[in-house]
Amino acid sequence: MIQHDDASEYPPRVLVLDDEPLILLDLEFAVEDAGCQPLTALDLAEALAIIRENALSAAILDVSLGKGQTCEQVARTLAEKGIPYVLHTGDLDRMDEAVRGLGGTLVPKPTPAALVVAKALEQLENKPD
Repeated sequence: MIQHDDASEYPPRVLVLDDEPLILLDLEFAVEDAGCQPLTALDLAEALAIIRENALSAAILDVSLGKGQTCEQVARTLAEKGIPYVLHTGDLDRMDEAVRGLGGTLVPKPTPAALVVAKALEQLENKPD
């Protein structure tokens, strides 16, 4: 983990939403390796609670969350707050137009976790002030 010179400076917090526990764990470790604090969620309700309760810097969102759910509500909430995110998915071709129009950067599955995190942090660096 990156050591910060100023003890009062916290590492960036990155929301990671994925309904697959092994993918979520892989992304969580990659976020930590990038010097950030991962906040993980396996479902929509957990992700929305994390957004309500935490100041976030960026997010990585799985589009399809199973049981007919998508990350659409989470993505829209993040967009309203000006928090950049990437959409990490293997099945965008099967998603409806509402999900296609979410914005964010698409990172297809499978992509190594470190590259997914790098794309998320790149969004953070390119975020207008």
